[in-house]
Amino acid sequence: MNRKRVWRLWRKEGFKVPRKVRKKRRLGGSAGGVVRHRATHPDHVWCYDFVSDQTCDGRTLKMLTIEDEYTRECLAIEVERSFTSREVIDTLRYLFEVRGVPGHVRSDNGPEFIARALRDWLQSAGSKTLYIEPGAPWENAYGESFNGRLRDEVLNRELFTSLQEAKVVLEDHRLEYNHDRPHSALGYQTPAAFAAAVRGSSVQSGAPLRGLGTPLRPPECQTTRELS
Repeated sequence: MNRKRVWRLWRKEGFKVPRKVRKKRRLGGSAGGVVRHRATHPDHVWCYDFVSDQTCDGRTLKMLTIEDEYTRECLAIEVERSFTSREVIDTLRYLFEVRGVPGHVRSDNGPEFIARALRDWLQSAGSKTLYIEPGAPWENAYGESFNGRLRDEVLNRELFTSLQEAKVVLEDHRLEYNHDRPHSALGYQTPAAFAAAVRGSSVQSGAPLRGLGTPLRPPECQTTRELS
């Protein structure tokens, strides 16, 4: 029996080769991921992460980005040459004072985020930690999405000559992102407008009001660091 006859009989009987199905990894499968612990109101879950770049002299720039996962507001982009857990605490302390304490803070397992000093401080402040699985950045999806846009829209286009220039440019980007950039997931409202609307409806319904909007950190509250 030749191949053509086999093929003809195969088609006549309607035989098909079963397609190979690959197993899929579930998005955010760990207890600390975005699927199993999703933000349901403002200041329910914040996320933070680091992004790296450099000035034109080759020296490192390190950015600490913090976002509210529900309102999509960028609460801070702190820029320094390096960060310790103490400087992360300083930034969070300021945000907690002006906006309120979030229910949870999501991050990866970087050394600054798992430091005992930071975990103890968050616990004493009344905020719980959510750590994603190592090697699973998609479990911190909102933070990764923001940082990806930050790199595409700013870091890949700007050549920073100094630390101070980077601070100014990134703070301008943060304010533009919060107040001038409509977000499709928010019904094409800006994050700041969406947050104001949510808080306004909470006041009318008598629900507890959380947070004070997106803070603009005054210079005197910033950690004193080298600016060159």
